[in-house]
Amino acid sequence: MEERKLVVSAAPHIRAPETTSQLMLWVIIALAPVTLAGLYVYKLLAVQTIAMSVIGAVGSEALMQKLLKKPITIYDGSAALTGLLLALTLPPKLPWWLPLVGGITAVLLGKVVFGGLGHNIFNPALVSRAVLLLSWPQFLTKGSFKLIAVDTVTKATPLYIMKETRAGNLHAIASSFYKYLFLSNSSGAIGEISALMLIIGGVILIWRRVIRWRIPITFLATVAVFSLVLNADPLFYLLAGGLLLGAFFMATDYVTSPITPRGQIAFGIGCGFITVLLRFYSGLPEGVMFAILFMNSLAPLLDKYTQPRVFGTVKAQ
Repeated sequence: MEERKLVVSAAPHIRAPETTSQLMLWVIIALAPVTLAGLYVYKLLAVQTIAMSVIGAVGSEALMQKLLKKPITIYDGSAALTGLLLALTLPPKLPWWLPLVGGITAVLLGKVVFGGLGHNIFNPALVSRAVLLLSWPQFLTKGSFKLIAVDTVTKATPLYIMKETRAGNLHAIASSFYKYLFLSNSSGAIGEISALMLIIGGVILIWRRVIRWRIPITFLATVAVFSLVLNADPLFYLLAGGLLLGAFFMATDYVTSPITPRGQIAFGIGCGFITVLLRFYSGLPEGVMFAILFMNSLAPLLDKYTQPRVFGTVKAQ
C-alpha cells in the first residue's frame, strides 16, 4: 500500500498541478490572440521583431547555461516566453538587431545575474525594454496614428496625443479612440494592437488559474478610479498603451510579484497608482513599465508584512 505523507505548513497554500513548461505553454496560448493580430496587421515587420527577440532570449539562455555548466532548460518555454513578451512591448518597425539585443539583455540582466529562473527580482522582459528605451529612445518612441476628430496626422501614440492635446473637450477626443484601441490600434507596440485580444488572453489565464484575479483587477481598477478623480476618461486610459498587457501578463509574474492575497492587492494598487502618476505628471506618456518594475522591488516587503497570522505551534521532534 502506498504511503502518503501529510505536509503541514503555514499559509499561503498554493495549488500548482502544472509543471513550469505547462504554465509557460498556457501563457503563450493566452498571448496567441494578440500575437496573431499583430502578425496580421504588421506582417513581416512583426515576424522579424518577434523572431529576433525569441532567438536572442533562447540562444543566450542556452549559451549561458552551457558556459556555467548548468542543465539546459530552454525546453520549458521560459526563455521563449520572455522573448515573446519583450517583442510584444516593442514597436514593429525596428532594426533587426535591436530586438535581438533585447532578448539577450532580458536573459543576461533580467535572469542570469540573479541566478536564473526563480531568483530574479524584476520582470526580465521589462528590464530589457527599459534598457532598450534608455539606450535607443529614437527607435522605441516612434509611432503613427491618425487623430480622429482632429484634422492632423502625428507620429505619436494615442496616449502621447492625449498628453499633448490642449483641446477643450478631451473626453470627446478620447472616446473617438475607443473602437481603434479595442479592435485594431495600429500604433505603438505590437502587443497594443487590440485590447479585445488582450482581454481574451487575460480571461484564459484566470480561467485556467494560471494567474489570480487580484493583481490585474486591482491594477486596472486603480487606474480607472484615479483617472476619474483627475477628470480623465477612465475607459480610454484602460484601453490605451500597455496597461492590459502589463496587468495580465507582466505584473502577474510568479517570481516578481507577492504570493500573499493582501500583498497581491497592495501590489496591484501600487502598480495602478504609479502608472497614473507617471502618465499624468511626468514627461512620459506611458508609465506601466516603470510602475511594475518599481513594485517588483517591493514584492518581498509586501509578502513580509502581509503574512497571515499562524495559529498554534509545532514542536520539533
